[in-house]
Amino acid sequence: MDINHWQRRLSELCEEHLVPGASLAVLVDGEVHECATGVLHRGTGVEATTDSLFQIGSITKLYTATLVMQLVAEGVLDLDAPVVTVLPEFAVADEVATKTVTPRQLLSHTSGIDGDFFHDTGRGDDCVAAYVAACAGLGQNHPPGATMSYCNSGFTVLGRIVEVLTGQVWDVALRERLLDPIGAHRTVTLPEDVLRFRSALGHLGEPGEEPVPAPVWGLARSAGPAGTINATAADVLRFARLHLDGGRAPDGTVVLPAEHVAAMHRPFVQLPAGHAARMCWGLGWITYDWPGGPVIGHDGATVGQKAFLRVVPGAGVAAVLLTNGGVPAEVSQRLFAELLGEHAGVVVPTFEPPAEPPEVDLSRYVGSYVREGYDVEVSERDGLLRLRGESTGELAAINAVTEAVLVPVEEGLFAARRNEHEPWSPVVFYTLPDGSPYLHFSMRAAPRSRRDAT
Repeated sequence: MDINHWQRRLSELCEEHLVPGASLAVLVDGEVHECATGVLHRGTGVEATTDSLFQIGSITKLYTATLVMQLVAEGVLDLDAPVVTVLPEFAVADEVATKTVTPRQLLSHTSGIDGDFFHDTGRGDDCVAAYVAACAGLGQNHPPGATMSYCNSGFTVLGRIVEVLTGQVWDVALRERLLDPIGAHRTVTLPEDVLRFRSALGHLGEPGEEPVPAPVWGLARSAGPAGTINATAADVLRFARLHLDGGRAPDGTVVLPAEHVAAMHRPFVQLPAGHAARMCWGLGWITYDWPGGPVIGHDGATVGQKAFLRVVPGAGVAAVLLTNGGVPAEVSQRLFAELLGEHAGVVVPTFEPPAEPPEVDLSRYVGSYVREGYDVEVSERDGLLRLRGESTGELAAINAVTEAVLVPVEEGLFAARRNEHEPWSPVVFYTLPDGSPYLHFSMRAAPRSRRDAT
């Protein structure tokens, strides 16, 4: 593998898409290759290096899912028994969901629990327990098992299950049961530990504009099991290699039995836009039905930082890209297409509207779609369908309002992007078996408001 070539490509793509800094690590033929470009903080000018830590965001969920599957392998957790059998104090607003939601539904984002509840419960070791207690008021985006909606809240609940069954806080269980055995010594969760290393700050700004340093560093500790890991790209590869090697650490230690590793990788639920995005969800992992695959992976986003992981089990290839601003989705799309094409024989598909969009009935999709922490308004103007999304929860002060034109792909399926600097994303309008109308956008299911439905 010519790492100098990929160093040049990384630098070129990051410059083109205004990414301040990035780190790339690739596993090919059993060897790890690394490169980095740009700066960690535009205010200080500190150089990004391969030993720099970035926030990996929701890739953290794969680590929490692996801890959960360890407990399943040990026989102390049943994925299909209600969460309340392990956490009697667990409750959400819906009584049926409280009694029936299972760990399997949390792992696969099918619980229906409102998922973007970023509630700060402090810095103490009791923060995850306090977060679970605060979930008592959370409503349902959909009935348990009815569809898929990305759920950060559910992974913090899973983190609490880990705490209760191990007798350790999530951060300690993560370190002792997973990170230390695989040699991931540059992977940490707490800011005071990040300070021991070179680390990136996120940058914010509209796509196509020069990004500026973010006003805050990261997420609250209570979001830990869902998204607060900081790591080098090579350390994320150490985790990916665990899953490539059937759950064995480099010294041969069985960290997770191979049959439980395989269970995590199997598709469990298809996304409403799955036929367009060619993706399903397993137990933690996203599974991609790409030519030359299958491929598994996950993305992550925090305050101005985004991370991307793709693994091709059949080829023994994995790639990790960590970034701190700009439009990194375009960088990852183009870089992974080249990397996985050359070294794993995988074709990374793109999603975009047809050159001549079909005629569809736009009026049937107009309305308000509301979920926890996010309101979406879909309107028709000048013959175009327009989407406006706005955060309403604790991230409202940080997240920008999303405004996009929806271009028809087929009846019920649209392509959206904020401007020409971003890749297209699928937006799906669909109904549940009970006839309830839904919008699926950014992997979240939002029910149409009852007022609009009537």
